Amino acid sequence: MNRRIWALAIGFIAVILAFPIARTHSTAASEDPEVVAFVGAKIYTSPTDPPISNGTVVIRGEKIEAVGKTGTLTIPTGTKQIDCRGAVITAAFQNSHVHFTEPRWTDAATQPAEKLTTQLSDMFVRYGFTTVVDTGSFLLNTVAIRKRIASGEVAGPRILTAGTPLYPPDGIPYYLSDLPPEIRNVIPQPTTLAAAIGFVDDDLAGGADIIKLFTGSWIARGKVKPMPVDVATAAVEEAHKHGKLVFTHPSNVAGLEVALAAHVDVLAHSIEDMRGWNNSYLTQMKAANMTLIPTLKLFGSDDDLLGILDEVGSYQRMGGQILFGTDVGFLPDYDPSNEYGLMSRAGLTPMQILASLTTAPAERFGESYKRGRLTAGMQADLVVFSADPATDATNFAKVRYTVRGGRIVYSASAN
Repeated sequence: MNRRIWALAIGFIAVILAFPIARTHSTAASEDPEVVAFVGAKIYTSPTDPPISNGTVVIRGEKIEAVGKTGTLTIPTGTKQIDCRGAVITAAFQNSHVHFTEPRWTDAATQPAEKLTTQLSDMFVRYGFTTVVDTGSFLLNTVAIRKRIASGEVAGPRILTAGTPLYPPDGIPYYLSDLPPEIRNVIPQPTTLAAAIGFVDDDLAGGADIIKLFTGSWIARGKVKPMPVDVATAAVEEAHKHGKLVFTHPSNVAGLEVALAAHVDVLAHSIEDMRGWNNSYLTQMKAANMTLIPTLKLFGSDDDLLGILDEVGSYQRMGGQILFGTDVGFLPDYDPSNEYGLMSRAGLTPMQILASLTTAPAERFGESYKRGRLTAGMQADLVVFSADPATDATNFAKVRYTVRGGRIVYSASAN
């Protein structure tokens, strides 16, 4: 089957699987950029630096111009000042595990801009997410959303996407069992190294920013099929040749072992099937510089939840890198509060959770030089909260303003 038919078929899968104030975001530099000051807030410039009480952030255009104690900064005449007394400010967030597979995203290239803006706000922007990582969707459709945001027609987060994931041979998840044979037959399930490389190249040529594998796929309840190590390795090496990160859904210990052998970069979920698990695997993950996205809300009702919480907490304690992700889009509830609560139960402090939202993803994606912290010269992406997350991590969801590129793209007072 040719690549065009394959792409159209995957689009059909996306259908089956199945914003509040928003100002147009422009990436074009203004000749006379607006200057805005957020005044009087408690400011966490990073997860590791002491907070600034009664602080001010000055933004000029799309960049942060100054951060410091209110009264010590020179605020240019005519600056728009936003009173943030009693509020808290941090750098804006990255949600590192999302999906654009709900029916509401179908035909994104032609949907009304206002509708897309509202959907993006409801799902992401109102919760402070200005960067999101889509770990599997119909690539052409997701790229269309991204292009409309980048053009300024639609307001929303920056989108990084994996496009279409690769599965093990005969390894389609059981929860896709209702798909018609003609669709199931074109889901990428490479059996050879060449096929794996070809599917990776197709995703990258279509605009993918990362590659997603299922090194462990639930082919039946209680049964995970691993991807062949050589196939996974070929896919990873091809992605790395192009400078791209590789994410995986490992599912169980066997899937993790494939990921480790293939040098996958990021686990898109915690290991959920704890049979055969022991903490020596965390040591191997740390040695491999592997990042973990817990997605604890997904496993909130699992019998193994306590073991999964210990897995995540133990990895944090040994210095493993953790990124925040909710699997929203697969999970229909967009509110991340429960994820914050479960990460706290796992033993992560509010500042460690903040790192998973800001500095850690900036580091993992090689962008620490421009985002993740509040300091002069960084991108003007920030979140203003109505309550201090340091006292309760669920306060990370109590967003008053979200700012992307120096523009307010969400205001709670307008809703």
